[in-house]
Amino acid sequence: MQSSIIKKVLMALSGIFLMIFLIQHLSINLTSLIPDDGKTFNKISHFMGYNPIVQFILQPILIFGVIFHFAMGLILEYENRRARKQKYAYYNTKSSWISRNMIITGLVILSFLMLHFYDFWIPEIQYKYIDQEVHNSSKYFHELQEKFHGQTIRTILYCVSFILLGLHLNHGLSSSAQSVGAVKKQNKRIRLFANIYSFSISSGFIIVALYHYFA
Repeated sequence: MQSSIIKKVLMALSGIFLMIFLIQHLSINLTSLIPDDGKTFNKISHFMGYNPIVQFILQPILIFGVIFHFAMGLILEYENRRARKQKYAYYNTKSSWISRNMIITGLVILSFLMLHFYDFWIPEIQYKYIDQEVHNSSKYFHELQEKFHGQTIRTILYCVSFILLGLHLNHGLSSSAQSVGAVKKQNKRIRLFANIYSFSISSGFIIVALYHYFA
């Protein structure tokens, strides 16, 4: 029991860490909507892409946090399933669909992250550390537009993933607050904050994707 509680707390803490990162990541992406031909977005992206603290300290921590969070989720799901003598009769419970399928939405989000890495992170690693090219700081905005403009299937995949991310965050935030002992049970303030946060993150990323699809 103590081992299970510790794992849940660690998973909650890693989830909260990733939630903070999402705020920062969305904030940078929203600057691509500023009507200045991408100058602000390019400037911030170039700083994040070449700052040694970000690249060699914060980025590895972030990658570890993502891997740890999903690995812990899989471990807890496996332990929960093994501990059951029979599956829950979900149709007799009042729990929401998202609370019963956090592992599914998590795996979909993980798949989306792989696509996101393929679109943006891997090409950056390629030209910076393998080809050792000097990246033109004005190309970040162009690369972002290129991934979405006219790319219907990719844009749909991104938007669906953002919707599932919002649902995952909504339930995860409330559960995390309980796991770390911030609240003993669900309350209106935590529920309201979870709703506002998850909707803001999900809709914010969808707006960015759709804007560059139609722009």
